[in-house]
Amino acid sequence: MEESKLTPQEVVNYLDKYIIGQNEAKKAVAIAVRNRYRRMNVKGELKDEIIPKNIIMIGSTGVGKTEIARRLAKLVNAPFVKVEASKYTEVGYVGRDVESMVRDLVEFSINMVKKEHTKRFDEKAKTNVNRRILDALLPRDPGAQPQRTNPLANIFQAVAKSAGMPGFDGPVQDQQQGREAGREEGCEGAPSESYQSTYDKIKKMLDEGRLETKMIEIEVKESQMPLVEVFSNQGLEEMGFNMGSMFSGMFPERKKKKTVSVADARSLLYAEEINRLIDPDAITKEALFRVENNGIIFIDEIDKIAGARETRGPDVSREGVQRDILPILEGTSVSTKYGPVKTDHILFVAAGAFHISKPSDLIPELQGRFPIRVELKSLTCEDFIRILSEPKNSLIKQYQALLAAENVELEFDGSAIAEIAKIAFELNSTLENIGARRLYTVCEKILESVLFEVPSPDIARVAIDENYVREHLGDIVRSKDLNKYFL
Repeated sequence: MEESKLTPQEVVNYLDKYIIGQNEAKKAVAIAVRNRYRRMNVKGELKDEIIPKNIIMIGSTGVGKTEIARRLAKLVNAPFVKVEASKYTEVGYVGRDVESMVRDLVEFSINMVKKEHTKRFDEKAKTNVNRRILDALLPRDPGAQPQRTNPLANIFQAVAKSAGMPGFDGPVQDQQQGREAGREEGCEGAPSESYQSTYDKIKKMLDEGRLETKMIEIEVKESQMPLVEVFSNQGLEEMGFNMGSMFSGMFPERKKKKTVSVADARSLLYAEEINRLIDPDAITKEALFRVENNGIIFIDEIDKIAGARETRGPDVSREGVQRDILPILEGTSVSTKYGPVKTDHILFVAAGAFHISKPSDLIPELQGRFPIRVELKSLTCEDFIRILSEPKNSLIKQYQALLAAENVELEFDGSAIAEIAKIAFELNSTLENIGARRLYTVCEKILESVLFEVPSPDIARVAIDENYVREHLGDIVRSKDLNKYFL
């Protein structure tokens, strides 16, 4: 859905369908998304002065930080990428450059806009593909006589006809339309009646899908690209070069003939027709505009680049990375193979558990670029019950769908859900707290025997109640060596 049609309340309502609790974080991202639309409607110079209020989400693993960002990306029709802060290194060291997150965002935007333009020209491309397949299925009409006329004949005929001279009463327009129809059907002149009848029959069979396995010979473009090996710790994409564009003029495309089925020919020819119909320059222009004004970058694990200030010696994954990220947050121009991209109005959402470090361990300049801080709460036993039953993609519904594919009905009663939530909460309290991810290990252990035995003619329905859960997990929960069974 477009941002212009989304109110903050609608964003929160959508996130509520998949994420339990964490209302403060939901409201923060909803307001940030709406503010971008509001800024686009501001008139005058003040529009450029309004910068996005970046958000940092603080909370332990498994409480919904990444899920909020992932669901927001699906809802908002805007370029979005999720990156891991721990993957970047300081400039001068081998590894990913922090500017690559902007280039990743540009690539995502290019693909997104290209899909939209492809959908716009879908019907026309399919029509052109069918015409080319028909040309391959049916050779030119041998009975059609090419009509060769003097280029000036039509002019003299029209002048003579307007003067009322006899012998020039032939309909010039009709003759021209006949020649065009003949070329459209694969011959220079008008097609014969037998050819037209055969053409109509084959066209009908093609439309009905009865010729998909028939082998035909088609002519497709073959791009001649040289094998170029570039030694760089940043890669071609990071260098800001578009090698395809660089060599396209030097090595023009050639055509080659291939014998394929009609079904395979559709995909090959469709790609050619789409590339011919869409405008790459228009796609690039629109994609870059969306990145600069609507782009969202989610930086996960930002606590991994925060460290104690008294640390001495080189540390390529901490303060140096923070210093490199800072210009991007403040607003800079990043070189990409599609052109420079300004980051002034890109929304940055960061997240981290901050178990060992604290947000205050980030350099002050970086802290100032995340004015909105939201702390996500740890999940309770009641939250686990809601997570198992309420979301549209709840874990129980996923298992029910998996077993339904094997024609097995899976049922959970309320007591079973409560017991699973209780056990998961106890394990999080005893072991490492991994949030809602603990439910995956618990449910997988409970259903392990069923998932292994199905399909079986003896299993058509499985009912899970409190006793079933205790039977499969009771001894494990009471075991002293819990790490043997759970991550």
